[in-house]
Amino acid sequence: MDAMGHVNNTLYFRYMEEARTHWYDSMGINDNGPALPPHCGPVVINASCTFLKPLRYPGDVEVRLFVDEPGRASVMTLYELRPVQDIDVVYAEGSAKAVWIDMKLEKSIPLPSVVKALLA
Repeated sequence: MDAMGHVNNTLYFRYMEEARTHWYDSMGINDNGPALPPHCGPVVINASCTFLKPLRYPGDVEVRLFVDEPGRASVMTLYELRPVQDIDVVYAEGSAKAVWIDMKLEKSIPLPSVVKALLA
């Protein structure tokens, strides 16, 4: 919490990251699942959050994740954060753009076909 009794704004980004990580896990992306090129994966290059209402401690937060149309080498994820006790109200909206990179070369690469198929 911050000095005003609100959940600190850095935690909103952690909530979004946790949702994104679980989403990647559900598709087998984090463990270099089948048919993924070796030494490649998504790296967040931009993240933002619009704080609409303050989340307060204690409480549980639901994070809703949406996926925009993928680009050549990137995927934009969009988020809504809602406290479980007030689930009909969006308290924050966020986004994160992840670019697929070759980890060894540290350069972007086109989205692997298996990832495109998962996003279709």
